[in-house]
Amino acid sequence: MINQPVVKLGIVGVSRDCFPIELTRTRLAALMAEVKKAELPEVHDCPVIIENEVDAMKALDWAKANGINAVCMFLGNFGPEGPTTMFVQRFQGPAMVIAAKEEGKANLASDRGDALCGVLNFSYSVGLRRLKVYIPEYPNVTPQEAVKELRDFRAIARVVIGMHSLKVIGFGPRPADFFACNAPIQPLYDLGVEVEENSELDMKCQFEKVASRTAEIEAIAKDMQAELGAGHTYPEIINKMAQLELAIMDWYENHKGGCNHVAFANKCWPAWQPVFEFEPCYVNSRLTGRGIPVACEVDLYGAVSEYMAECASEKPATLLDINNSVPADVIPAGADLAGATPQDLYMGFHCGNTCSSCMKSCSIKYQLIQARLMSPDITKGTLEGQIAASKTTMFRLQSNSDSKLVSYIAQGEFLDIDPCSFGGIGIAAIPGFARFYRHVLVGKRFPHHGAYAFDHVGKILFEALRLLGVEDINTPLPAGQLYPGENPFAL
Repeated sequence: MINQPVVKLGIVGVSRDCFPIELTRTRLAALMAEVKKAELPEVHDCPVIIENEVDAMKALDWAKANGINAVCMFLGNFGPEGPTTMFVQRFQGPAMVIAAKEEGKANLASDRGDALCGVLNFSYSVGLRRLKVYIPEYPNVTPQEAVKELRDFRAIARVVIGMHSLKVIGFGPRPADFFACNAPIQPLYDLGVEVEENSELDMKCQFEKVASRTAEIEAIAKDMQAELGAGHTYPEIINKMAQLELAIMDWYENHKGGCNHVAFANKCWPAWQPVFEFEPCYVNSRLTGRGIPVACEVDLYGAVSEYMAECASEKPATLLDINNSVPADVIPAGADLAGATPQDLYMGFHCGNTCSSCMKSCSIKYQLIQARLMSPDITKGTLEGQIAASKTTMFRLQSNSDSKLVSYIAQGEFLDIDPCSFGGIGIAAIPGFARFYRHVLVGKRFPHHGAYAFDHVGKILFEALRLLGVEDINTPLPAGQLYPGENPFAL
């Protein structure tokens, strides 16, 4: 996967001056030994133990000199909350805190660290400085427990760092028929995301600009043929699709500007097909599979959501319509619904933008819906088939009409059941989805597109959203707990 930040995590020990500094030093060494054993990449311990503000400045100098872009504050004992939070404030990158558990009764007589208490003072001081810091559900940990928290934090930090250096590039006006894609972009700037909007004519010019690079186009076409195998059903459009991939990749390389990472949100109908004479879906699937999301229908927030899902999972993601119900005769008798009820099932569908590695089987086809309005010959290029059975996290970050960020996260599975339909499609089983759909997706006016990670990364996305300052985070509620405004008499 390209187009994702590399997290270089610094662990900074802190010690209150009335506690032995050796307590923090010894406990930090034990922690780093477990980190090494677990082979966590790019985790570095700071040689400076922070006891005072001067130490905090020295630790900041170390972090800058070593390219540290995320930090874990480690309370080996109670810790000095002022200098500790001063470091976090001036560091400015994603930060977490963990604290050392007492090892055993032998330590309690004279070498007690009191870090359980220290986290309370740290949290209070964080509030005074109006900082957002990741504090795990159980922040007081053994070295072995700390490794799990550090692994999760690396993923959380990857999402946050990626968002702070992301440019979302759109081609074409957002469709009038899908007002849900026309969300205010001010909140993207508030998050630190850059936005570049272009015309469909810009992509046409770019497509023609790279036409002379025939060797590169032929190499991409051969790679496409190898990927598709028997699914390479329309050889007459393979070079056109390869040319589009080269055009988008060229734009990707040359339009990052001051950003490090890019996601695309491109117009894909109805004017596209008469002009380009093929569908862009398969090309979109390939780029998304490599870590460069290309969202459909100029869905800027969909592209950003896909990017966050990819950073959280380090796997390809996809963008799907929350599309249609599942008839009873599609579900085999005795099928395992992964904790969902038949009412909770639905089909996630799009024309053909899901990466082939996430499909059970797939081939190039023509887009049936669009072919009702135009010649099937110019709607070839969708990647269609059943989405492979897997864990999934459906996720959306969105601006509402008041320019306020809202989001949802729900975990479930794609089932290994034939959807009996067309497109890139799969049957999603999300426990509690029926009520979640009515009272969150419909009730809070979310659009029809959802981003899907092919793993359970709800914890990672939830904490990343909180660090990014998103407060309205919606998740499925268990039976017996009402959504705001839910009618208890209708259950």
